[in-house]
Amino acid sequence: MYKRVTLTDTVEVPPERLADVSTDMVRKLLQDKLEGRMDEDVGSVVSVVSVNDIGEGAVLPNRPGVYYEAEFDAVTFDPNMQEVIDGTVVEVVEFGAFVGIGPVDGLLHVSQISDEYLSYDAENQQLASNESNRTLGVDDAVRARIVTKSIDERNPRDSKIGLTAKQPGLGKHGWLAEEHEGRQQAAGDD
Repeated sequence: MYKRVTLTDTVEVPPERLADVSTDMVRKLLQDKLEGRMDEDVGSVVSVVSVNDIGEGAVLPNRPGVYYEAEFDAVTFDPNMQEVIDGTVVEVVEFGAFVGIGPVDGLLHVSQISDEYLSYDAENQQLASNESNRTLGVDDAVRARIVTKSIDERNPRDSKIGLTAKQPGLGKHGWLAEEHEGRQQAAGDD
């Protein structure tokens, strides 16, 4: 889920930039420091939007810069457990599909895609069903639910988010349209 939040953090202004301490410069330092970083409490900082306040500078022993505490607004992405998300398949592997959900990828394990057996087609970069001829490949849009979340703050790319698409209303967008049409036809037959 994307959120706009107010946060506080400290930035080091190098000596050569001390004459230029401004909200714009502090925003750029915060962007370099925080954007793309994962934090268990706020999720991933997508963008530092604006700086609201810059505190008094502090000098630390044996450090060349001056440290400023800044209050700022940021856009964050924090995937919540059980949240239903829409994403795009970015990679298909033998054991499932990686789905881009904002600034991170979630794993849709092959066992969590469908009740049908899906085989891996490496040549076409897709998972395919022999029963219904359904496929799931790169660039396909999917709707899934977050079922596991393990955030690695040191290496955000190593964070693990598990997804499922086995409940009604979840899955590849094309499959959802087919299911909806099938329900409408069945209702019309009654």
